[in-house]
Order: sequence, then C-alpha cells, then structure tokens
Amino acid sequence: MPRSLFRSGVLVRVGHTLLTWVTTLVLFLHDTDLRKNEERGDLLLPLLFFLLVVLSVLLYFTVSLMDPGFIQTDVMKVDEESNEELESMIPQSSTPQLRRCGYCFLQQPMRAKHCQTCNHCVRRFDHHCPWIENCVGERNHRWFIVYLLVQLLTLLWALHFALSGISPSNSWESWFRVNIFLLATLVLVGVFSVVTAVLLCSHLYLASINCTTWEFMSSHRISYLKNYGDEENPFDQGVLCNLWDFFCVCRTVAWEHIYRQKQDH
Repeated sequence: MPRSLFRSGVLVRVGHTLLTWVTTLVLFLHDTDLRKNEERGDLLLPLLFFLLVVLSVLLYFTVSLMDPGFIQTDVMKVDEESNEELESMIPQSSTPQLRRCGYCFLQQPMRAKHCQTCNHCVRRFDHHCPWIENCVGERNHRWFIVYLLVQLLTLLWALHFALSGISPSNSWESWFRVNIFLLATLVLVGVFSVVTAVLLCSHLYLASINCTTWEFMSSHRISYLKNYGDEENPFDQGVLCNLWDFFCVCRTVAWEHIYRQKQDH
C-alpha cells in the first residue's frame, strides 16, 4: 500500500505542498519585511506574495495532474492493405516508418516515446519529471515552463524576504540560534532557486530550437534524427516561429508532415 501510494504521486505532491506552505509560514512568522508590512497595516505586499504562492501551487498541480499527451489508441487505424498503400505514397528514404511500441503495442507518432514510469506512450515526449511525478509532453510542456517561471519568481522573492529577517546578535552561537529557521529557509530556497533557474533556461532554449530533452540527449539513437548532425534539427522553423507554435498553438501536431517538408527542401 505505501509503495502504490508513492507511485501514484500522492506523497510527492503532498510533500511539495507542505514544504511550500511551511516555508511561507516561516517567512510570515519571523521579523521579515512581510511581517513588518503586516504590523504597519500595509497588506499589499503580503497579499501579493501570498497570491503568487497560491498561483505557483495551482500551476504545480496543473502540470502534475494534466494529461501530458498519452496515446490511448493507434495513430492510424487502417487495415494492412490501406497501410501498404499509404507507405507506398511516402518515400521510405525520406520518412522513417512509424514504429509500434514494444511495451503497449500502440503505433507511435513521430517524437513520441514510451514512459515506463507512467506506462504510457507520450506525444512529443520531453522527460518524466519526478518533481511533478508526471511526464512532460506535448499537452503540458508549455504549462511546465510557465510553472517554472512563476516558481522562480516566488523563490527569488522568498529569498529576499528571508534575508530581510536575519537578525544581528552578540555572538555566533546566539545569532545561529535566533536565525536557525530563516537560515534553513535560505538554504532550501537558494538550492531550489538554482535548480529552477537552470531548468527554466534549458527548457526555454529547447523550445526556441523546437527540440525536446529526450531528443537533445539521445539524438544519435533516434531513427529520425541519427542521420542529422548535432547542429541540425528537422523540426526547427526559426526561433520566433518555434516559440509561437510552442506557447500559442494548442493542437496535436503531425510532426511527420513537418519532417517530410524539411526533407523535400
């Protein structure tokens, strides 16, 4: 039972939520700028920070519980005869044949991959994220980046408030004792800030070149990429177009068509 509970992601999500609100509580209870503004009756700053924390938690659960693009049925449900006719129309030299997953036996569209943790094939698979206990794929990747941005802003603001609450003391021992909770918060928030910033920058870069983490790390093993050089990407349509499609186009993309168009040119 405990193992299945952990695998379902409940413990991960509860742990993240508790850590978020305990950290927020520490900042409100100590002599930080948040507390000072409350005592003066100036509630705008505390309210804005509280709302930002709430937004970060809501976005966390959005990307954590959202369908990342699970493939439930075959991409093309056709009989063998019509499938042979389709294959004869597509030059085999230019377009790799769609493969059937060895785990769930479904036909995978291009850029899809089976996640053994989720036990599903995922469209435009990026990676399985243990932080959200969910895959990052075609449907939730943009929201994952939005979440990282909001989370980073929240963490940096929390870092500022934690620093503002550090109290001076006559000795190192008393200083450490008085500030121990804020110091723990500083270390925790500082580490998460660095991790979140690195993730945000790397995912924005990958989005700008229309590449996924899986493709970036394993291009030499992926059938539709291994014939391209390290600097080549058949899905790259320019930075602006890539970012526009990534953040603003909310539909399932037929990557095979884009791949063929690139090959034809």
